[in-house]
Amino acid sequence: MKLLALGTVALDTVKTPSGKRCDILGGSATHFALAARFFCDVNLVSVIGEDFPSKHLDFLRKKGVDVSSIRRQPGASFRWSGEYRGDLNAAITLKTILGVLSEFSPRINPGQRKISNVFLANVDPDIQLRLLETIKSPRLVALDTMNYWIDTKRQSLFKILKKSDIFLANDAEARAISGERYLINAAKSLKRLGPEIVLIKKGEHGVIAYFDNTIFSLPAYPVDNLVDPTGAGDSFAGGFIGYLAKAKKINKNTLKKAICYGTIIASFNVEGFGVERTSRLTLKEVNQRVRNFKKLMHFK
Repeated sequence: MKLLALGTVALDTVKTPSGKRCDILGGSATHFALAARFFCDVNLVSVIGEDFPSKHLDFLRKKGVDVSSIRRQPGASFRWSGEYRGDLNAAITLKTILGVLSEFSPRINPGQRKISNVFLANVDPDIQLRLLETIKSPRLVALDTMNYWIDTKRQSLFKILKKSDIFLANDAEARAISGERYLINAAKSLKRLGPEIVLIKKGEHGVIAYFDNTIFSLPAYPVDNLVDPTGAGDSFAGGFIGYLAKAKKINKNTLKKAICYGTIIASFNVEGFGVERTSRLTLKEVNQRVRNFKKLMHFK
């Protein structure tokens, strides 16, 4: 089973109470791919600059990720610099350099147009629409966004929401789009915009899912050593969407299992800077923590 993922492949500088790392591999597509690879073949669509180290592409290839549609263009790579202080749920953005991302137009290989499972990470919704229009027969379309696009590209965001099956947002984003204060009402409001399945991510407080008039909530896995939360939401999305892409059918049972796998892979992600922990993660470790979590939650 194949999965096409559009998003950023970036160089991050991150500071947390555990330390600091400069120009490490990051980006929404990167974190997503390292989680989804356990369940399906991931094809990334992104752009990098002349300054992007080739060793990072080699690393992704070794992890089984198809990087043939990551285009290298003249200019600087997308860079993000942030810091986590008292509240590790929220990053303080210190600097963002868009670089080649500011003029990004996705191009995929002819064979990738037949991939039916698509994840659109939080880039410009107009870019998300352009990519989706090139897919021949999408089976599953999942969408993520961020406050910047909610504020500046609201109408384009509504257009892509109508074409989406699954929408993932954090609590602040869900409230900003829906205008609802309470998250259950926000989830119901978002579902009316198009997607059949709505997931609202709440950081260390877990996730709320709304589908088939059902509300399902799962807390985050209790982590002893939280090092760097960057990419946790994208790791959750990778585990969740990857599991659904592998599933022969999507129902309440597979959705709950997918949420569980996304939660667990995200819990590993925060145990190291950037991709330090997920780069050496094995499916055996994931399955063991899933079993532990189910026992803890009395979840079948």
